[in-house]
Amino acid sequence: MTTLEDAKVTPVVLGGVRGGPSVPTLRRDRWWIQPVVTVTVLAAFVGYATWAAFINKDYYVGAAMHRNLISPFYSPCLTASCVPGSHPGTVISWWTISPALLILIFPLGFRLTCYYYRKAYYRSFWWAPPACAVSDAHGSYRGESKFPLIFQNIHRYFFYAGLVFNTLLTIDAIEAFRQPGYGIGFSVGTAVLLINASLLWLYSLSCHSCRHLCGGGVKQFSRSPIRHRIWKTLTPLNAHHMVFAWMSLVFVAFTDVYVRLVASGTIHDYGFHF
Repeated sequence: MTTLEDAKVTPVVLGGVRGGPSVPTLRRDRWWIQPVVTVTVLAAFVGYATWAAFINKDYYVGAAMHRNLISPFYSPCLTASCVPGSHPGTVISWWTISPALLILIFPLGFRLTCYYYRKAYYRSFWWAPPACAVSDAHGSYRGESKFPLIFQNIHRYFFYAGLVFNTLLTIDAIEAFRQPGYGIGFSVGTAVLLINASLLWLYSLSCHSCRHLCGGGVKQFSRSPIRHRIWKTLTPLNAHHMVFAWMSLVFVAFTDVYVRLVASGTIHDYGFHF
């Protein structure tokens, strides 16, 4: 039988230096696995997206292959450097380098300022803190009210831009049903673009800013029945925001890979037409 006198007591020190004592944690489980996995996945995505943005080729599958598929990293393709058929009528003539560098600012800004991704890279890259009950790797904390983290507050504006890009990627998915020379059809690429657009919508609609936009500031829901209904619909999605964040991140990279492989002739986009 264990008595209170036999129990091991861990002293609690108040007012200590941020970062904890010399022993960073008393946890004995493998708490470091999650931040390591997060670092690996995020670093791999950033590395691939950077390469894909600078490579500036094999991002569009056009009439020569009877398809209409474009990578989400290059859509909308609005610059003079876009390959024929990949852009609408209006182009930015003075931009002659990779069009992806002009586009990725907005989806990247949306993810970098996302509440979930802040938690992910604060814990994994900055170790602030790396896990629950594990001390920080920093001796001080200024919050998000000072430079440069004060820019996290523009997340809601990137959210608005994200909705525009989601709409454009949805249009791309619908356009993928058009198979030049054949008519209307459906292929693996069509399915990939449809799934990508759907996951990006789920990620955006489950966003904390979206939920606040729909229901935040309402003091009495009975006086705002429409906003209350929308808020109740989005709340279950918000509970799965982390899952949608990871799924959409991985799949948007997969979509670029698939379009790139088809455009380069490495694989064939199997499908049928009506």
